[in-house]
Amino acid sequence: MQDLDPVETQEWLDALESVLDREGEDRAHYLMTRMGELATRSGTPLPYGITTPYRNTIPVTREAKMPGDLFMERRIRSLVRWNALAMVMRANMKDPDLGGHISTFASSATLYDIGFNYFFQAPTEEHGGDLIYYQGHASPGIYSRAFLEGRLSEDQMLNFRQEVDGQGLSSYPHPHLMPDFWQFPTVSMGLGPITAIYQARFMKYLENRGFIPKGKQRVWCFIGDGECDEPETLGAISLAGRENLDNLVFVINCNLQRLDGPVRGNSKIIQELEGVFKGANWNVNKVVWGRLWDPLFAADEDGRMQRRMDEAIDGEYQNYKAKDGAYVRKHFFGADPELLKRVESMSDEEVWKLNRGGHDPYKVYAAYHQAVNHKGQPTVILAKTIKGYARAGEAKNIAHNTKKVDIDSLKMFRDRFDIPVNDSQLEELPFYRPAEDSAEMRYLRKCRDKLGGSLPQRRPKSFSIPTPPLDTLKAVLDGSGEREISTTMAFGRILSQLVKDKDLGKRIVPILADEARTFGMEGMFRQLGIYSPVGQLYEPVDRDQVMYYREEKDGQILQEGLNEAGAFSSFIAAGTAYSNYNQPMLPVYIFYSMFGFQRIGDLAWAAGDAQTRGFLLGGTAGRTTLNGEGLQHEDGHSHILASTIPNCRSYDPTYGYELAVIMHHGMHEMMELQKSVYYYITVMNENYQQPAMPQGVEEGILKGMYLLEEAKGDFKHRVQLLGSGTILREVRAAVDILAKMGVGADVWSVTSFNELRRDGLAVDHWNRLHPTDEPRKSYVEQCLEGREGPVIASTDYMKLFADQIRQWVPSREYQVLGTDGFGRSDSRAKLRDFFEVDRRWVAVAALQALAARGAIERTVVANAITEFGIDPEKRNPLDC
Repeated sequence: MQDLDPVETQEWLDALESVLDREGEDRAHYLMTRMGELATRSGTPLPYGITTPYRNTIPVTREAKMPGDLFMERRIRSLVRWNALAMVMRANMKDPDLGGHISTFASSATLYDIGFNYFFQAPTEEHGGDLIYYQGHASPGIYSRAFLEGRLSEDQMLNFRQEVDGQGLSSYPHPHLMPDFWQFPTVSMGLGPITAIYQARFMKYLENRGFIPKGKQRVWCFIGDGECDEPETLGAISLAGRENLDNLVFVINCNLQRLDGPVRGNSKIIQELEGVFKGANWNVNKVVWGRLWDPLFAADEDGRMQRRMDEAIDGEYQNYKAKDGAYVRKHFFGADPELLKRVESMSDEEVWKLNRGGHDPYKVYAAYHQAVNHKGQPTVILAKTIKGYARAGEAKNIAHNTKKVDIDSLKMFRDRFDIPVNDSQLEELPFYRPAEDSAEMRYLRKCRDKLGGSLPQRRPKSFSIPTPPLDTLKAVLDGSGEREISTTMAFGRILSQLVKDKDLGKRIVPILADEARTFGMEGMFRQLGIYSPVGQLYEPVDRDQVMYYREEKDGQILQEGLNEAGAFSSFIAAGTAYSNYNQPMLPVYIFYSMFGFQRIGDLAWAAGDAQTRGFLLGGTAGRTTLNGEGLQHEDGHSHILASTIPNCRSYDPTYGYELAVIMHHGMHEMMELQKSVYYYITVMNENYQQPAMPQGVEEGILKGMYLLEEAKGDFKHRVQLLGSGTILREVRAAVDILAKMGVGADVWSVTSFNELRRDGLAVDHWNRLHPTDEPRKSYVEQCLEGREGPVIASTDYMKLFADQIRQWVPSREYQVLGTDGFGRSDSRAKLRDFFEVDRRWVAVAALQALAARGAIERTVVANAITEFGIDPEKRNPLDC
């Protein structure tokens, strides 16, 4: 835009500069705000946006001074770079299929180094320790530093990505595989950022509830700029801004490249992210340029260089570092003849060395210092770097997948970083660790000693919390009498009782995704309070009711709104508190089962890796139970998905007493024995009478099945009927139908087909490796062996659910009924007929199995089909 009155413009600028000099930023901000208000009232559009010029947020005059020895730190950082490179390359020399990533750490080494030297607090008696989410692809650099510190051996470094024999290093951060080292699994893109946000929020929750001291621990999360395209990365940043999580620092490594090309070739990712985070009320700190640019900025009185920086796009900036100094001179500075004059005294090499902010330790230190001292907002540091920094192929699209380096490139790398390895050693790629009494090692240890010790480190165990006696849940164990209630209501009663326990109660973390009233839990709002960092600043509209909506600073419930991913991130944070805070907590998260594993499966898998403990309750479960909600709400496969997670124990109980026994056992395992498992339990919204617990069934409930009802009388034919969830009631109703047809039926309540399969696989494994010993028998075999007749299993889930145990069922006639296909809306009776799982279909399946073994005539089955009103030409539910 042309300046029509330069003199007036300069007067305005001089006035603003005078206010800044004499009265400070606050006064200048106030005056500009008032002028903005005036412009808005008059309808004049404001000219400024939510982004700032493409330069560092902190001016040179306000940079905190880095106190350490720059040259010593560069020496240590260079050794870390070398050993990381050597580790990945030596692994691929052994087996080219192992892979590994070098370029990510090459671009972020300074970002980590400054953190390790000055900011990352290790746990001590006085400090709980910072929680650090390392970018997964940077793991070689973290291993390399640990090797330099003497925490990892050379043998371990030589076994990078070679873990089966027990001495290797995991490819990425995996707490399950390295339980004393890695805190968080982060390499599944987007999961680190969202879980870090909810971790910081849970840290405040623990502070406000008095479990940990206030204001000591901090969460650091390292992210790649390409990772920001994952919805989970940015999906929860508004929560962090809204709740003023000033204990949270995001460090985004903006090397401008993702795996296959530029993140934003046609625009600027740093500017885009600045706008996004500012709009979410974050403190944004851009670290774009290194200190070698400072003299050029100081001379830029007319703003020409700033305008050139603002107009250049990321695709061009990538080229500037993929080419050479002459290219930068011609294409960056040469775009403006006046700018070209400003670098005419600089050589091409000097132009080439103009550094980016993320590689300048002084600039990074200043940004970190500002972040940890900023109050009232979370901070994001946008650090501009170069992918594959200082390596052949730097800034090129191939950088991410580079795993091998030729000898000439190794020499260049060695010489650039002054690595003490001679030419004859290069092909061997030796690791280098200075002598224990060397200046480097003394400096390295001094830095970490000031911060409490080495990182990363993880606490695998905490202290035990005693389990309340099972009799605590007597009201549920004794049944509901004549009253009909759902297992969801039974769960509410169990939880209400447990929160009263003197040892466990305050450690229970109820988590809701805005469905408390659906699950009958609204009574807990007033009883326990909903956590809010500011309490309740308004009077709730239902204040005059008994169960009003009560928010408190020390509230116990986490009410996450319509946000399954966020709720599950809270579940992970609470379920790993034993490790991160030495505070065992028991998260209990209830949700629509259809919106659990299906929607957040990657987080559920990460929860297993993170060694999370807690209860997941899949509410209104089953494909025919939530009958009116239709295809998107009716779950017939969540247990199949749960079965894919090795340390997830899943159950589908029918009765309240089964639920009580399972939850009691889970509490004992997780809180008292400190086993790193979590439980998935489905509960239903169908009301029926809840019977009292029969004697002696506890073991069977936990193992997965028990004999609930044995056929009485003299029957010519017998069958074994298995059922779970609400369909067990249809199975029990089928007993009377079969009895009228001369068939006796034993009924088995199967609380967990998944646990039965787990047991069967374990027995098979033992038998395979002990061929000369007496073969063991699976629990399914122990239950059904010697029992007469075919076996029929019926559930409200896909046939695959019950089919998992087929190989251990003694009878060759094993019929499985299930709800394969898309759900739909109708009455429960109609749906169970449609999916062929009601009592009539159970009876027909039993008769068909008897006919298949020749025990009855096939006409008996045909007659039954006619009698039951079943259409033989009925469409298969799987036919779409």
